[in-house]
Amino acid sequence: MSDALPSWDLADLFPGPDSPELEAALAGAERQAEAFAASHAGRLDRLSGAGLAAAIATYETIEETLGRVMSYAQLLFSGDSTDAAIGRFYQSMNERVTGISSHLIFFTLELNGLDEAALEARFADPALARYRPWLRDLRVFRPHQLDAALEKLLHEKEVTGRSAWSRLFDETIASLKVPLDGQDLTISAVLNKLSDPSRPTREAAGRAIGDVFARNIRLFALITNTLAKDKEIVDTWRQYPRPTSYRNRTNMVEDAVVDALVTAVSSDYQRLSHRYYALKAKWLGLDKLQHWDRNAPLPDDADSAIAWPEARRRVLDAYGAFSPELATIGRRFFDKPWIDAGLRPGKAGGAFAHPTVPSAHPYLLLNYHGRTRDVMTLAHELGHGVHQVLAADQGYLMAGTPLTLAETASVFGEMLTFRALLDAETDPARRRIMLAGKVEDMLNTVVRQVAFYQFESLLHAERRHGELVAERIGELWMQVQTESLGPAFTFSPEYRVFWAYVPHFIHTPFYVYAYAFGDCLVNALYSVFQSGHPGFQQKYLDMLRAGGTKRHQDLLAPFGLDASDPAFWRRGLDVISGFIDELAAA
Repeated sequence: MSDALPSWDLADLFPGPDSPELEAALAGAERQAEAFAASHAGRLDRLSGAGLAAAIATYETIEETLGRVMSYAQLLFSGDSTDAAIGRFYQSMNERVTGISSHLIFFTLELNGLDEAALEARFADPALARYRPWLRDLRVFRPHQLDAALEKLLHEKEVTGRSAWSRLFDETIASLKVPLDGQDLTISAVLNKLSDPSRPTREAAGRAIGDVFARNIRLFALITNTLAKDKEIVDTWRQYPRPTSYRNRTNMVEDAVVDALVTAVSSDYQRLSHRYYALKAKWLGLDKLQHWDRNAPLPDDADSAIAWPEARRRVLDAYGAFSPELATIGRRFFDKPWIDAGLRPGKAGGAFAHPTVPSAHPYLLLNYHGRTRDVMTLAHELGHGVHQVLAADQGYLMAGTPLTLAETASVFGEMLTFRALLDAETDPARRRIMLAGKVEDMLNTVVRQVAFYQFESLLHAERRHGELVAERIGELWMQVQTESLGPAFTFSPEYRVFWAYVPHFIHTPFYVYAYAFGDCLVNALYSVFQSGHPGFQQKYLDMLRAGGTKRHQDLLAPFGLDASDPAFWRRGLDVISGFIDELAAA
């Protein structure tokens, strides 16, 4: 199947790592950044509204050039992180871009230093008013910024600090080989076998992964401890009240809203995951489930391989039935070399959509094995890609959305695809299997991600009192897994090290709740759509086009939804519970 899978062409960013175009972009950005600092440092309070808008526009241009360079380097590295030359190029670009952007640090610091009333008066100029959303979000961090010298030091040390540890994690994961059935397989390939119909195969895969991670667990514990301590130091200097505060502010969501989400989900573990997995154990004829049974197909599930062209058709048809415009944008990703779906050593595991920069286009990475879940992953990542295309008109500074809203289009794309497939299925047995698969995906998105968030919260809180040995990290992992998955499971000892393969813990601490936020939000949105809400499609597209210019309250208001209302989360969780009710009655 891999021979027929697409691979991306990164030439739309740069022709190659050694290309004159890349060097010219870096040299030009460096000249611009130095000139910008010479012209504006210490002088922003003297600028008119129009002058301030012009300065922001110049800053945006420089930042977009640097963003294009780092997007290119990151995508090359994701394609093969075991290639030493690519690793060296990635680090070199990281260091070069960090050095150039050091000239720009003063700008956001001084913007946040402007008097509130004086800045408000300048918004009378339409050119500056365009940037109001960006300045609004920038000033959220005003109480937490340090003086310019400290900010510059932290920025420049990033390449030898968090960034270097993250790279070590990525290269280690990519280079690991898991011996299974006489072959040395990548982590991604063996994780895929945890969904194999054969229980002995799943068990062998689960134990093999556990064995490989156990032999490397001291390294993963060191990386995790170091980054957690690094975060504590920075959070303390910036006076964030708790380890999750920075992420919540970055997501432009109040601490209380996240707390309400986590409380709602964890309070529903028994109604959701505990109940479903008890049903699954019965369907599989097992007294208890092991961790390698969590994603096992049901006994009657003949999940035959789905060829790439068929996956494309299913997803685009589902998008098109909802909105022709959505499908038209999505089709561009397939018609052009914007997707890398093949399976190969060294490639990053999992899947992502990288927005790159508005002057280019997004790229999607998948590891396509041909399963139904892979089709759902394609629908998910394409949702991100379409969202990023629609928001690009907002420009580099305002196209990006907080993580909580970034997951909306992706999960909605999954829901569209699932509903289309379910509605087309007439066989009751097959519909039951599809419904069970959707419930599992939703539990993985909501329950599992909130449990991940709870694990991170426990780990970061305990790390503040000293380094955690790997065994203690494993105990925290098992605590939240037992609580979230419920009494249907008994966990074999090797599962204690499975925390080590989750990249979000390393790259983006506390990212994970955004998946649950997005899933519950989409469930609520989809129920509004099903109720025949007038003009839903256009309102939905307008929401995506807004990019990062609006907060979640403003984006949801046209649909009559409010994420600060506890009933909002209950509405989303009720959708999952309703599916489980249907399965229990079948």
